[in-house]
Amino acid sequence: MTTQPALTMLSEDEQILRDSIKTFAQKEILPRVHKMDEEQKLDPDLIKAVFENGLMGIEVPFEYGGVGSSIFSAILTIEELAFVDPSVSVFVDVQNTLVNNALLRWATEEQKQKYLTRLTTDTVASYALSEPASGSDAFALRAKAQDKGDHYLLNGNKLWITNGAEAGLFIIFANVDFDAGYKGITAFLVEREFEGFSVGKKEDKLGIRASSTVELIMEDCVVPKENVLGEVGKGYKVAIETLNEGRIGIGAQMVGLARGALDAAMKHIVEREQFGQSIASYQGVQFQIAQLATEIEASRLMVYNAARLKDAGQPFLKEAAMAKLYTSQVAERVASKCVELHGGVGFTREYRAEKYYRDAKIGSIYEGTSNMQLQTIAKMLIRDYT
Repeated sequence: MTTQPALTMLSEDEQILRDSIKTFAQKEILPRVHKMDEEQKLDPDLIKAVFENGLMGIEVPFEYGGVGSSIFSAILTIEELAFVDPSVSVFVDVQNTLVNNALLRWATEEQKQKYLTRLTTDTVASYALSEPASGSDAFALRAKAQDKGDHYLLNGNKLWITNGAEAGLFIIFANVDFDAGYKGITAFLVEREFEGFSVGKKEDKLGIRASSTVELIMEDCVVPKENVLGEVGKGYKVAIETLNEGRIGIGAQMVGLARGALDAAMKHIVEREQFGQSIASYQGVQFQIAQLATEIEASRLMVYNAARLKDAGQPFLKEAAMAKLYTSQVAERVASKCVELHGGVGFTREYRAEKYYRDAKIGSIYEGTSNMQLQTIAKMLIRDYT
């Protein structure tokens, strides 16, 4: 089938993982997709099933309750989930490539024992960097952290925070010293029940509607000193290094989405007849699906390459930025064309095509806009020649 991954790139264990995630998605997610999109909420039973199947701690070592696998395994999972529902895919993606990744790299042993064991079992987590005045310019954040001796007081707002409605733990970025600029930014582990912390408005979005996107409010939020993640003033490093891996996850999400859109279109054009024959028999249609399938395969190879480099401990920043940029472009083109291939019914909510189209748009925006990826790629290319 044209939308299936290139098996020659996967080991036997990776093929088994991919197939198991595909089965899980078809059985547990597919029957819930439409209702979750309409209600703008993930099914609590599905969230429970995601934890029970080990999907929330893929790279986390066994001693903390995780699967002890790799970023490549994580992106295979994210891709297969997005094939069925990108909302569920990003829910799992944020937990693995952002939050767990940050804790594995920066947390103390005590923090790992306390929080990773929960994140792999039953606690959803969220990553809170963006603010009303700091999106792409992330280090212009205005959230403030005041040192009060044995604790910090956090004040400020965070916007567009994925998984915020379900999360019990948040990585919050705030500045302890504005005179130091970005070198005052510090990461904090904030529990939902902490005094002075609350979850605000949930956004009403175009796509990935079952995935929660919320505002976070901190009004003299009390955070113990032991909940600083990494070093004080090194939050910018936590953010940069974490988002580098996160881009690979978004790339995998976009690949899965594009595959899902093409799969839906393929089934339709084979079954749909016009002028006495399947519309798949027309050369004009054939050339379109061939082009889409080729772009999807190129996208997949870019994502897989970035993940392999990361797992091998090799530089992957440029490759991750390229993968995120290109896959978001391809996903949007594929989803749009697949609506057209459905004809009039593609514009209705009765068919899957329109949802993939709505879900695709976010790929060029979150975890670094396309312009920011272009800037990163260009800087690294120029650096290689100077």
